[in-house]
Amino acid sequence: MALRHWGFIYTAAGSAAGGDVSVADTGMCRTVLVGVNEPEEAIEVARRLVADGVQLIELCGGFGPVWAGRIIEAIDGSVPVGTVGYGPEAVDQVHAIFS
Repeated sequence: MALRHWGFIYTAAGSAAGGDVSVADTGMCRTVLVGVNEPEEAIEVARRLVADGVQLIELCGGFGPVWAGRIIEAIDGSVPVGTVGYGPEAVDQVHAIFS
């Protein structure tokens, strides 16, 4: 089975309630990018993405494993959920951005 439809949820201050949605569609693969103001909003966004037929969801590095677990639980593990990770060389820089 080929990847034809997936979602990426990221945190972005000032995002609209319910998420700022952008779509990139190549005709062979549809990518739905959703910016949320707070991590809590990603739960409903993930549910909506699953209802719309995404095959997997990726989360930006601002979420971390706790939020990934909450989202997996909220969608009953119906699609794979992955997270962006940063190596140890970037930890201080990433911390500065998100703190």
